Order: sequence, then structure tokens, then C-alpha cells
Amino acid sequence: MGQSFGCIKVSQSNVAIKEDFGKFTDVLEPGCHCVPWFFGSKIAGNLSLRINQLDVRCETKTKDNVFVTVVASIQYRALAEKAQDAFYRLSNTRSQIQAYVFDVIRSSVPKLNLDDAFEQKNDVARAVEDQLEQAMSHYGFEIVQTLIVDIEPDRRVKGAMNEINAAARLRVAANEKAEADKILQIKRAEGEAESKYLAGLGVARQRQAIVDGLRESVLEFSANVRGTTAKDVMDMVLVTQYFDTMKEIGASSKSSAVFIPHGPGAVRDIASQIRDGLLQGNSQH
Repeated sequence: MGQSFGCIKVSQSNVAIKEDFGKFTDVLEPGCHCVPWFFGSKIAGNLSLRINQLDVRCETKTKDNVFVTVVASIQYRALAEKAQDAFYRLSNTRSQIQAYVFDVIRSSVPKLNLDDAFEQKNDVARAVEDQLEQAMSHYGFEIVQTLIVDIEPDRRVKGAMNEINAAARLRVAANEKAEADKILQIKRAEGEAESKYLAGLGVARQRQAIVDGLRESVLEFSANVRGTTAKDVMDMVLVTQYFDTMKEIGASSKSSAVFIPHGPGAVRDIASQIRDGLLQGNSQH
């Protein structure tokens, strides 16, 4: 009904382009306006002032000849003070922006290696934004923000990169495992050396205790029993040790059978052999 009387409504965040007999005359702000159609006035169209987003996928290649797809998101809006330019000068705003994005990306990314492209994507986004801001400002548009949201290498290149990364991690894990094994072997060897050293000390102390005990026994026996010599005492000690050894061999369930000469004469021979061996060892020292 309002339009029949030449009244129109312009919504918030929009402007209306008014023409008189096909010529631009005014930009109408949000609210109610009188547009007398019977005097040749009309609304040519509405222009939104809201922020729009355009996602652009651009395929290009890097300096090391890897084809990638760069995904850029462009956020832009029309300026109210330049609504005439934004409405009349461009027939397809999105295609124009896309053309500028393609131009900048395909001139910037080929200068970078693949790894550098990932690291310097903010620099690429800044270059795209600067170029768009300079170009689109003449057409009444403002570039709010430009983002490089993704860089997608070829599927086979991505698989190769994952394999390289996995191999590097496996190599680090193998080195760490080898280092751990090395430390374990060193600690084990140190422990065995310490154990053998302590065992040697124990054996030496045991033998020293045996020698001290034999010496005290010989001296005490010689002092209490007249007419006996140290040789007689040692023969008796050897015979006692011989019978103790035979007893242990027979008592052990896991010992192997040992066949040795047995009898008083054999005991005398064993004592003589042990004594002669000790005397020979002493003479060599």
C-alpha cells in the first residue's frame, strides 16, 4: 500500500539506490522514504552494508614444484559513503575479488618452498589483503580481513611428508632406545664388577680366617699336647677336612659321584701331596 503512494522502507544495514528517470540521484539511508513514482522516481536496488565472506580455492605450485591448493577467506563490505560506486561500477563483485586473489597467490606462493609456504602463510594473506584493499577501494568496497585458512598439498605429497615425519620419529625413538640399552649394560657391568669385587673380598677374608684358625689350632694343640709337632697337627687337620668333605659330598642330593682313593694310606698320600704343594708354592715365592 505504501509503495502505491510512493513510500518505501529501507531496512537496517542496507541502503537504497534512488534514480529519477534512470539517472542516479540519491542514496537512501535506513528508514521510511517518499519516492514518487509518478514523477519518474524509483528504487534501482538495495545494497547491503553487512560483512560478506568469500572463500577462494586457488591451485598453484611452490618453488620446489609441489602443487598445492591454497584456500583463502576474504571478508569485505560495501561502504555507505561510496554506495554509488559499489552499486554501479562492478557487475560481479565476487568474481572480481576472486581474480585479484588468484593473481596475488599465484605470484607469491611460487617464490616459496613448500615448508616456507606453511610458515609464511600470514605474509601471503597480508599481500592479498594489501592488493585487494588498493583495488577494491576504487569500487566502494572495504576489505575487512584476509585469511589463508589452509594449504593443501597433493595427496601423494602429503603421504610422503607423513612417511618422512614418521621415519624421523622412529629414528629418534631408536636412538633413545639404544642409549637406554647402553646405560643398562653399563650399569649391569658396573654391578657385576662390584659384585665380583665384593665376592673376592669375601673369599679372601674367608681364607684369612681359615689360616688364622689353623694357626691358632696348631699353636694351642702343640702347647697342650707334648711331643707333637706342627706337622702332626696339620696332618690331623687335613684328615679332618678330608672326612668333612666326604660327608658333604654324600649329603648333597645334587652332587655328582666322585671316585677317589680311600683308606689310611690314601689319606697319608693326600696329606703329603697338599703339604708338598704348599711347600713348593712357598719356595717359588
